[in-house]
Amino acid sequence: MITTDYIVRHAFLCDDHEIAGLEKICFPEAEAASEETISERVHAYPDNFTLVEYNGEIIGVVDGPVTHEKDLTDEMYSDTSFHHDDGTWQMIFGVETHPHHRRKGVAELALHSFLEYARLIGCKGAVLTCKEELVHYYAKFGFINEGVSVSTHGGAVWYQMRRVF
Repeated sequence: MITTDYIVRHAFLCDDHEIAGLEKICFPEAEAASEETISERVHAYPDNFTLVEYNGEIIGVVDGPVTHEKDLTDEMYSDTSFHHDDGTWQMIFGVETHPHHRRKGVAELALHSFLEYARLIGCKGAVLTCKEELVHYYAKFGFINEGVSVSTHGGAVWYQMRRVF
């Protein structure tokens, strides 16, 4: 159920601390970006963060750089120089929802908004990696499974998924 009480917006530079806190809650330690890394990303590409806010709290995030690279690689997670405003592919590093707000449409709202923004700025499509148990979830948004990713981020096995606009 999506409520009208949600605010969907891009990141402000001052959001980095709160985004990093949500990252720590939503991802295992080996996969979560540090607060410093989140801060670097927000400063490099704040418009490529879609945030869902509820009662003044950030409860959902979708983020990632726009790049000329076709595939998501581990180097992108720590190197913001891969981001180019005129890039052709929107990468997605994370789709996060605070545990108290899951199963209420927050991730769906954030992901739809994020993908629409990527389409509007002229990207060819979007690429993400996910664990096998989430392949079916992202397929509902038009993502196609391309198989096991070259990424081994956090020591996990990832599946690369692509949605062409």
